[in-house]
Amino acid sequence: MAKALSQDLRDRVVAAIDGGLSRRGAAARFGVSVSSAIRWHQLAREHGRAVARKPGGDQRSSKTDVHAEQIMALLEEQGDITLVEIQSGRADRGISVGIGTLWRFFKRHGITRKKDRARDRTGPSRRPEAASTVVQRPARSGAGAARVHRRDLDGHQHDP
Repeated sequence: MAKALSQDLRDRVVAAIDGGLSRRGAAARFGVSVSSAIRWHQLAREHGRAVARKPGGDQRSSKTDVHAEQIMALLEEQGDITLVEIQSGRADRGISVGIGTLWRFFKRHGITRKKDRARDRTGPSRRPEAASTVVQRPARSGAGAARVHRRDLDGHQHDP
């Protein structure tokens, strides 16, 4: 993962922009991307200084967590609803959310989505007594018994 550029470089780029240099010009002078120069200058105007944020972290969870109550209400209302149905229900309300995002939402909140209805409809197996008996193979004749290759049975060891 790439490391954040130094605070000194950020401060120099922002100072050059504040000194009258364009954002593109400052980016070219200091060898950074134009988008970084624009973002750093905007951060400096809003917060006083363009400080690097902590790297990593979840960037998407807030999108579904905002609608957590509605999603939970859907689950309570329709217990057997699928992720695709939840996705289409969100799309009807103008909220675009992916299947993977919904899956991570359920995982994050510890909600399992297993449909056991099909398993509940099936009865016990037809032969329950078969499950209780275990079929065992006959034991070997002995630990040290010699194994004879099929080819050796007729005494023709060297014939093709």
